[in-house]
Amino acid sequence: MLETIAFVAFAFVTLASALAVVLLKDPWHSALMLGVALTSIAVHFVMLAAEFVAMMQVLVYVGGVLVLITFAVMLTQRDDEASDEVVQA
Repeated sequence: MLETIAFVAFAFVTLASALAVVLLKDPWHSALMLGVALTSIAVHFVMLAAEFVAMMQVLVYVGGVLVLITFAVMLTQRDDEASDEVVQA
C-alpha cells in the first residue's frame, strides 16, 4: 500500500515537472524543472530495484546534462540593463 502511494506521488511530480519544462517561458526555470523530472525518474528506478540505473540517471542526466544546460543558459542570456545603457550612451 505504501509503495503504491509513493509511486503515485512521484508519478505526479514527474508529470507536473515535465509539463512545467514545456510550459515555462524562462529557460532557467525550465532547466530546473527538467532536473526535478529526471530526479523523480531516478526515484522510480529505485522503486523498481534498479539502483545502478538510478545512479547512472542521476550522474549522467541530472549531473552532466543539467550542468551543460545551465552553462548554455548562462552564456546565451542577454543582460537587458547593460544593453539599455549601451543604447542610451
